[in-house]
Amino acid sequence: MARLHQFYSKEVVPALRKDFGFTNPMEVPKFTKIVVNMGVGEAVTNGKLVDAAMADLGLITGQKPKLNRARVSVAAFKLRENMPIGCKVTLRGERMYEFYDRLVNLSLPRIRDFRGVPTKGFDGRGNYTLGVKEHIIFPEIDYDKIAASFGMDITIVTTARTDEQALALLTHMKMPFRKN
Repeated sequence: MARLHQFYSKEVVPALRKDFGFTNPMEVPKFTKIVVNMGVGEAVTNGKLVDAAMADLGLITGQKPKLNRARVSVAAFKLRENMPIGCKVTLRGERMYEFYDRLVNLSLPRIRDFRGVPTKGFDGRGNYTLGVKEHIIFPEIDYDKIAASFGMDITIVTTARTDEQALALLTHMKMPFRKN
Protein backbone atom coordinates (compact mmCIF):
# COMPACT_ATOMS: atom_id res chain seq x y z
CA MET A 1 0.00 0.00 0.00
CA ALA A 2 1.35 3.42 -0.98
CA ARG A 3 2.52 5.74 1.78
CA LEU A 4 -0.12 8.35 0.95
CA HIS A 5 -2.88 5.72 0.82
CA GLN A 6 -2.01 4.69 4.39
CA PHE A 7 -1.95 8.35 5.44
CA TYR A 8 -5.43 8.78 3.93
CA SER A 9 -6.82 5.76 5.79
CA LYS A 10 -5.27 6.52 9.18
CA GLU A 11 -5.41 10.33 9.40
CA VAL A 12 -7.52 11.94 6.67
CA VAL A 13 -10.66 9.77 7.03
CA PRO A 14 -11.05 10.42 10.80
CA ALA A 15 -10.37 14.14 10.31
CA LEU A 16 -12.97 14.47 7.54
CA ARG A 17 -15.52 12.44 9.53
CA LYS A 18 -15.05 14.86 12.42
CA ASP A 19 -15.16 18.00 10.19
CA PHE A 20 -18.32 17.09 8.25
CA GLY A 21 -20.06 14.78 10.73
CA PHE A 22 -20.08 11.74 8.44
CA THR A 23 -21.54 8.74 10.26
CA ASN A 24 -20.80 6.16 7.58
CA PRO A 25 -17.10 5.77 6.60
CA MET A 26 -18.19 5.26 2.98
CA GLU A 27 -19.50 8.86 2.90
CA VAL A 28 -15.99 10.27 3.34
CA PRO A 29 -14.66 11.76 0.06
CA LYS A 30 -11.75 9.95 -1.59
CA PHE A 31 -9.79 10.07 -4.82
CA THR A 32 -11.33 8.15 -7.72
CA LYS A 33 -8.74 8.83 -10.41
CA ILE A 34 -6.18 11.33 -11.63
CA VAL A 35 -6.18 12.25 -15.32
CA VAL A 36 -3.01 13.79 -16.75
CA ASN A 37 -3.54 15.45 -20.15
CA MET A 38 -0.78 16.87 -22.33
CA GLY A 39 -1.81 18.92 -25.35
CA VAL A 40 0.83 19.52 -28.01
CA GLY A 41 -0.24 22.49 -30.13
CA GLU A 42 2.95 22.50 -32.20
CA ALA A 43 2.20 18.93 -33.34
CA VAL A 44 0.45 20.41 -36.40
CA THR A 45 3.80 21.46 -37.87
CA ASN A 46 6.07 18.88 -36.21
CA GLY A 47 4.55 15.41 -35.75
CA LYS A 48 7.51 14.04 -33.77
CA LEU A 49 6.65 16.27 -30.81
CA VAL A 50 3.66 14.05 -29.96
CA ASP A 51 5.99 11.04 -29.74
CA ALA A 52 8.30 12.99 -27.41
CA ALA A 53 5.32 14.09 -25.29
CA MET A 54 4.06 10.50 -25.06
CA ALA A 55 7.49 9.26 -23.98
CA ASP A 56 7.81 11.98 -21.34
CA LEU A 57 4.27 11.41 -20.02
CA GLY A 58 5.00 7.69 -19.80
CA LEU A 59 8.11 8.43 -17.73
CA ILE A 60 6.24 10.82 -15.42
CA THR A 61 3.24 8.57 -14.74
CA GLY A 62 4.72 5.09 -15.14
CA GLN A 63 1.90 4.12 -17.49
CA LYS A 64 1.54 4.07 -21.29
CA PRO A 65 -0.31 7.21 -22.52
CA LYS A 66 -3.27 7.19 -24.89
CA LEU A 67 -2.90 9.25 -28.07
CA ASN A 68 -5.46 12.04 -28.51
CA ARG A 69 -6.51 12.90 -32.05
CA ALA A 70 -8.31 15.96 -33.44
CA ARG A 71 -12.07 15.46 -33.73
CA VAL A 72 -12.71 18.24 -36.26
CA SER A 73 -10.70 20.12 -38.87
CA VAL A 74 -9.87 23.77 -38.18
CA ALA A 75 -8.44 25.53 -41.21
CA ALA A 76 -7.21 28.56 -39.22
CA PHE A 77 -4.90 26.31 -37.18
CA LYS A 78 -3.97 24.07 -40.17
CA LEU A 79 -5.51 21.22 -38.20
CA ARG A 80 -7.01 18.20 -39.97
CA GLU A 81 -9.41 15.67 -38.51
CA ASN A 82 -7.67 12.63 -36.95
CA MET A 83 -4.29 14.38 -36.58
CA PRO A 84 -2.46 13.47 -33.35
CA ILE A 85 -2.52 16.53 -31.08
CA GLY A 86 -1.82 15.25 -27.55
CA CYS A 87 -1.89 12.39 -25.09
CA LYS A 88 -3.41 11.50 -21.75
CA VAL A 89 -3.12 9.00 -18.92
CA THR A 90 -5.76 7.94 -16.39
CA LEU A 91 -4.25 6.79 -13.10
CA ARG A 92 -6.15 4.72 -10.53
CA GLY A 93 -5.29 2.76 -7.40
CA GLU A 94 -1.74 2.70 -6.06
CA ARG A 95 -0.23 4.42 -9.12
CA MET A 96 -2.63 7.31 -8.54
CA TYR A 97 -1.51 7.73 -4.91
CA GLU A 98 2.19 7.44 -5.86
CA PHE A 99 1.80 10.07 -8.60
CA TYR A 100 -0.06 12.42 -6.23
CA ASP A 101 2.67 11.94 -3.61
CA ARG A 102 5.41 12.85 -6.12
CA LEU A 103 3.37 15.78 -7.46
CA VAL A 104 2.78 17.37 -4.05
CA ASN A 105 6.09 16.58 -2.34
CA LEU A 106 8.63 16.73 -5.19
CA SER A 107 7.34 18.44 -8.32
CA LEU A 108 5.24 21.42 -7.20
CA PRO A 109 7.93 22.75 -4.83
CA ARG A 110 10.39 22.73 -7.78
CA ILE A 111 8.37 25.40 -9.61
CA ARG A 112 10.20 28.71 -9.63
CA ASP A 113 8.59 31.35 -7.35
CA PHE A 114 6.04 28.80 -6.15
CA ARG A 115 3.52 30.29 -3.73
CA GLY A 116 0.94 27.51 -3.81
CA VAL A 117 -1.72 26.26 -6.20
CA PRO A 118 -4.89 28.34 -6.73
CA THR A 119 -8.19 27.32 -5.13
CA LYS A 120 -10.14 28.33 -8.26
CA GLY A 121 -9.69 24.99 -10.05
CA PHE A 122 -12.81 23.30 -8.63
CA ASP A 123 -15.65 22.45 -11.01
CA GLY A 124 -18.65 22.54 -8.63
CA ARG A 125 -18.85 18.75 -8.34
CA GLY A 126 -15.82 18.12 -6.16
CA ASN A 127 -13.15 17.69 -8.87
CA TYR A 128 -9.98 19.79 -9.02
CA THR A 129 -7.96 20.71 -12.11
CA LEU A 130 -4.45 22.08 -11.97
CA GLY A 131 -2.44 23.44 -14.88
CA VAL A 132 1.33 22.97 -15.03
CA LYS A 133 3.21 25.18 -17.51
CA GLU A 134 6.32 23.01 -17.89
CA HIS A 135 6.62 19.26 -17.50
CA ILE A 136 10.30 19.54 -16.56
CA ILE A 137 9.34 20.07 -12.88
CA PHE A 138 9.05 16.28 -12.55
CA PRO A 139 12.29 14.62 -11.40
CA GLU A 140 11.91 11.77 -13.94
CA ILE A 141 12.54 14.16 -16.85
CA ASP A 142 16.16 14.74 -17.86
CA TYR A 143 16.41 18.42 -18.82
CA ASP A 144 19.15 17.78 -21.41
CA LYS A 145 17.17 15.14 -23.33
CA ILE A 146 13.81 16.89 -23.86
CA ALA A 147 12.71 17.92 -27.36
CA ALA A 148 10.43 20.73 -26.15
CA SER A 149 8.76 21.88 -22.96
CA PHE A 150 5.10 20.85 -22.70
CA GLY A 151 2.34 22.00 -20.39
CA MET A 152 -0.11 19.62 -18.81
CA ASP A 153 -3.47 19.57 -17.07
CA ILE A 154 -3.85 17.38 -13.99
CA THR A 155 -7.43 16.62 -12.96
CA ILE A 156 -8.07 15.01 -9.58
CA VAL A 157 -11.47 13.32 -9.60
CA THR A 158 -12.97 12.77 -6.14
CA THR A 159 -16.18 11.36 -4.68
CA ALA A 160 -16.82 14.66 -2.86
CA ARG A 161 -20.29 16.09 -3.45
CA THR A 162 -19.29 19.75 -3.06
CA ASP A 163 -16.23 21.90 -3.65
CA GLU A 164 -16.04 22.53 0.10
CA GLN A 165 -15.63 18.79 0.78
CA ALA A 166 -13.10 18.44 -2.03
CA LEU A 167 -11.09 21.41 -0.72
CA ALA A 168 -11.05 19.86 2.75
CA LEU A 169 -9.94 16.50 1.31
CA LEU A 170 -7.12 18.03 -0.72
CA THR A 171 -6.04 20.24 2.19
CA HIS A 172 -5.82 17.21 4.49
CA MET A 173 -3.91 15.39 1.74
CA LYS A 174 -1.26 18.16 1.91
CA MET A 175 -2.05 19.96 -1.37
CA PRO A 176 -0.15 23.28 -1.06
CA PHE A 177 -2.94 25.79 -1.66
CA ARG A 178 -2.14 29.47 -2.07
CA LYS A 179 -2.78 31.60 1.00
CA ASN A 180 -4.99 34.47 -0.20
